[in-house]
Amino acid sequence: MSVIPIRARPLIQLSLLFFIGLLLAGAGELPYSGYLQLIVLAFVWRLIGNLENNSFTTLFTKGLVFGLGYFILALWWIYISLHDVGGISSLLSTFAVFALASLMAIYFGLAIGLGFFISNPFWRALALPAAWVMAEYLRGQLFTGFPWMGLAESQVHGPFSAIAPYFGGLACTFLFVWAAWQISLFKVRNIVGVFTVIAFTQIIGLWQFTSPIGEPISVRLIQGNFEQSLKFNPKEIVRQINFYRDAIVKAPADLIIVPETAFPWPEPDLPDQSLKTIQDFANQSGSQVLLGLIGKIPRDSNAFQYSNRVTGFTKDQALYHYDKHHLVPFGEFIPPGFQWFVDAFKVPMSNFARGAITQPPFAVLGKNQDISKARYAAISICYEDIFGNEIASRLRQSQHSVNLLINVTNLAWFGKSQAPMQQLRLSQLRSIETGLPSLRATNTGITAIIDHRGKVQASLDQFVQAELSATVQPYTGKTPYVVWGNWPILIFSLLVLLTAFIRFRK
Repeated sequence: MSVIPIRARPLIQLSLLFFIGLLLAGAGELPYSGYLQLIVLAFVWRLIGNLENNSFTTLFTKGLVFGLGYFILALWWIYISLHDVGGISSLLSTFAVFALASLMAIYFGLAIGLGFFISNPFWRALALPAAWVMAEYLRGQLFTGFPWMGLAESQVHGPFSAIAPYFGGLACTFLFVWAAWQISLFKVRNIVGVFTVIAFTQIIGLWQFTSPIGEPISVRLIQGNFEQSLKFNPKEIVRQINFYRDAIVKAPADLIIVPETAFPWPEPDLPDQSLKTIQDFANQSGSQVLLGLIGKIPRDSNAFQYSNRVTGFTKDQALYHYDKHHLVPFGEFIPPGFQWFVDAFKVPMSNFARGAITQPPFAVLGKNQDISKARYAAISICYEDIFGNEIASRLRQSQHSVNLLINVTNLAWFGKSQAPMQQLRLSQLRSIETGLPSLRATNTGITAIIDHRGKVQASLDQFVQAELSATVQPYTGKTPYVVWGNWPILIFSLLVLLTAFIRFRK
């Protein structure tokens, strides 16, 4: 006879699921994370499948608690930006982390509730990953989207990344959830099936859809390592501007990149001749410079709006501008009804203008300075590179063939946390999906160069003031994912769910 009271069992089960959620998020930060998370998730499926009274409501609750544990650990660094940088009270900052984690956990609950609601073993094995794919897609779309710390990016260090050039990160998610379910059954034929699929994905991963083009370009990525709190001190702003200006003109390179808001000041109102100094350097040395600053966009004769901008300097040419398209809620625009929350933030906040999604790429001229032989770079700012479908759409619609990806970001908001490593994995996944190398210039790290297969070729340590100098080979071509986007995996998952529920109802 069990010594655990019947009424206490649900609480123990939920507590265990919450703990396993923490474990799954922690495993994502370890070496071979894609394999470790596979084992943890298989245990979750085994546990939920063995629990009694699995109505949809019960399943949803279990998934919600499991997701809550996962996202509290995965996103705890939000607390640093709110409390340590923003000066919000500990209680309100903790509540904000809990609220965001709860919102993200709802998607886990829906996926588990829908997937396990299918009782037929064959269809459950397909419905569960299909439901997870649809939930992850919605998580990246609703309320402007926040697909951070999905299961797909762990596959950068896992067995299923080779499917990403074909069908994207959501396809990695499907195979990952499916494989965990098969392993959870503890049957030889199911485990053999998993190894067969892994072998197949590795074989098709040998095909390359992009190829080198032209000569490698020399790059310098400058990491200033300025604390976020200093960006709101006028004297420190001047010191930061002076540092980046002097670092830029210190040595030539084909392309010099500095982080997001390296000049934390509106472009037309900069207090000295820094922009002219950089333009003169570009004219004299032939170097091109990409600089993060605050743009100022006129709306009419008497009004303007700021933007989060990257400005490009090229010899004897007009300035290039890329204005951030996918803005961060609260940090870059204020959602309706949340002015009170922004007012509690003890740092200046902005309501930025939103750039177009189809902005032209930046022409990298290289040593020859010949526009007819230019290589083109797609720019993204901050967390824009977590939206794989948007990156693919921009490449697909570009009038020029894009040859490399560039992301500039400032993660000083999140202190010494796992956030920089999480975004690095997302950048690696973008390179795998597109078959293009990525350059990451950050304020506090992780500044890195990623090749077309998603491997980190060189990087700087975090929280050091340094620069990364290297050569990068541009690539040309389009992967199937760039051509098709998420449509194939979404249509397949939707058909699986519809078929499963029709058969279930019969």
